[in-house]
Amino acid sequence: MIGADAMVRCLEEEGITNVYGYPGVAICPFYNSILQSDIRTILIRTEQNAAHAASGQARVTGKVGVCAVTSGPGATNVITGIATAFADSIPLVCITGQVNSELLGSDVFQEADITGAVESFVKYSYLIKDVNDIPRVFKEAFYIANTGRKGPVLIDVPIDIQNATISRFKYPETVNMRTYKPTVKGHIVQIRKVAKELEKAKRPIICAGGGVLLSDARKELQAFAEKHRIPVVSTMMGLSVMPTDHPMYYGMVGNNGHPYANRAMNESDLLIMVGARVADRAVSQPDLITNNKVLVHIDVDSAEIGKNACASIPIVGDAKHIFDDFLEEQIFCEHENWIVTLDSYRNTLGRKRNPNPEYVDPAEFIKKLSLKMEKDAVYVADVGQNQIWSCAYHVVREGRFLTSGGMGTMGYSIPAAMGVKVGQPEKQVVAVCGDGSFQMSMMELATMKQHDIPVKIIVLKNGCLGMVRQYQHFTYKDNYSVIDLSGSPDLEKLAAAYDIPFIRVFNMENIDEKIEKFLANDESMLMECIIDPMDLV
Repeated sequence: MIGADAMVRCLEEEGITNVYGYPGVAICPFYNSILQSDIRTILIRTEQNAAHAASGQARVTGKVGVCAVTSGPGATNVITGIATAFADSIPLVCITGQVNSELLGSDVFQEADITGAVESFVKYSYLIKDVNDIPRVFKEAFYIANTGRKGPVLIDVPIDIQNATISRFKYPETVNMRTYKPTVKGHIVQIRKVAKELEKAKRPIICAGGGVLLSDARKELQAFAEKHRIPVVSTMMGLSVMPTDHPMYYGMVGNNGHPYANRAMNESDLLIMVGARVADRAVSQPDLITNNKVLVHIDVDSAEIGKNACASIPIVGDAKHIFDDFLEEQIFCEHENWIVTLDSYRNTLGRKRNPNPEYVDPAEFIKKLSLKMEKDAVYVADVGQNQIWSCAYHVVREGRFLTSGGMGTMGYSIPAAMGVKVGQPEKQVVAVCGDGSFQMSMMELATMKQHDIPVKIIVLKNGCLGMVRQYQHFTYKDNYSVIDLSGSPDLEKLAAAYDIPFIRVFNMENIDEKIEKFLANDESMLMECIIDPMDLV
């Protein structure tokens, strides 16, 4: 057995069923060995999207996603995908080929110090120098990626190590790293402090972030909120922690959140922040969430607690375990007046729109699309105005809402949606993007066709980089710079080139029938919706 065979065996031991990637000489031994396994290889058309696809699969399955690329430009191209996963705490193992060990530091062809380059975007990275270390390194990498605060781990393997003979292959059964001991159980004393504060509170609220989804704590959080009638809001990454129409759910907070959700969080006297960084997009003024209220901050990563806001009661641990413990506590609380107040805010502080009838109204379109999608469908939003419309108007029922929240990476939706479909082939998967973000990953239509990955794609087309245009509209008084997307392809012809069915929608006339046709069967389809360039989020 050579090192490349051992790498594949490690993936088999971890239950990996597919790898996204792009080969090159430095990773060829691995891709040659993988032919002897049942692991499916999916050729992505650009390396960044290999990480995005692995991320999409990881987010819906809860298992580590895997991508593998070559050295030099292959490795540097994947960095944006790694950084995107790191910002959103998505568990990935990214394998990169590397030049011969003896040539490291010589600036030879396609050499890049990838472990150094990704240092600020990974939980950990390895450069394997001894072929016999492969089983241990892979075991540790998967463990690190999917425990504690989840995230990407990079393994750099020189080609001579891949080709070297391993003396004995034995995959470790356990991991015992002295310097890495993530906390799972929350401290019971802190949990009981929260229970006491909850009994005193008149205006409690839970703000749920992406950590709730990563710990698979949706049911526990919802049960806790229902049991004690505690209102819930979410960050962008926390969207789909509860159904949109749940009576205890009051929408997304933040710069682009619902006004009534922000008001609810600001006016609370007990704020339970769980699985969320107190970051600028969700909380632009941290003082507002600590002023005149008790702040409970629950996070699996102790470094996040107190980083941006001082918590009255910090709890380090996994959200699923902590809410299980909360449900065991006897808590007596009553705050019906608070719920009546929040209901009135929800009814009176909704967004007001005046859409141009000559175009597709993105808000109404997304609502209708959501309600016609299957109940457990997965909606993947890209970045830009399409993302903000999606966050505001997509209706979550039993499915999931995915987007790039922390890094805000354009071009994320299509490869991530492919990963979702590979991970959960029985689910309906819809990717929504703008015409700018679509052109950042439209090459993956070839991947969809080659590997039979049926994803529904919607392009909200306004002929410009809408979010930047909107910023320039307000900040620079309509002095627009480098936002015109003239020269974009005719999407009908592009779809035909890939043999993908296409629908173009100009306005809201007969929109229900068109959406139903778009969703009618489980095949790839591309829909282009013409949006008013001056429609603002």
